[in-house]
Amino acid sequence: MASRKENNYFNMFIENVTYACKAAALLQKCFDNFNPEHLPRQMEAMHQIEHTADLAKHTMMKHLHREFLPPIDREDIMELSETIDDVTDCIEDVMLRLYMFHITSLREDAASFADLILSCCEAMLDMMEEFSVFHKSKVIGSKIIEINRLEENGDRLYMEAMHRLYINPTSSIEAFTWTSLYDCLEKCCDRCERVADVVERVILKNS
Repeated sequence: MASRKENNYFNMFIENVTYACKAAALLQKCFDNFNPEHLPRQMEAMHQIEHTADLAKHTMMKHLHREFLPPIDREDIMELSETIDDVTDCIEDVMLRLYMFHITSLREDAASFADLILSCCEAMLDMMEEFSVFHKSKVIGSKIIEINRLEENGDRLYMEAMHRLYINPTSSIEAFTWTSLYDCLEKCCDRCERVADVVERVILKNS
């Protein structure tokens, strides 16, 4: 059974992933009922989630600085904390670009991306809830594979969305802004897979 200190670190990982899930849920809500007039309020709510996630990450680093013998290597704790935080940052970046590019309406496939990002974050949470018992877990491998599968769906969605965008763009500005947005949306899925990659490497190192 994991010690209390070990549980503290794994619980902090779960807490940080939960903020990514909250950010993804807010993005999905924004996309489902998109109204540019609501963006400033939604950006403020998103920033609050991102700021709280940063505080949680800093708390973990303070614990790590004082820790004599962490449950896994310090470098792995730091890398995993950073990669989880990157997910939340990327999701916030999507909303910031909507505002900066003065997007007034969404393309049809944007909502599919928001749904997929939320699915990736929820799968990441499922994986992280199993991480503390990775030594004896029989399902964490399948949870990692599920994140990889979802990220591959994101790659396909990105390719098709970009293809449709450039078949008949209404303007060069639309092509530029939506290329940037699609890049950012795909990056959210990619960052979730990166978290899974770090977890998988930690498991292999400690098995």
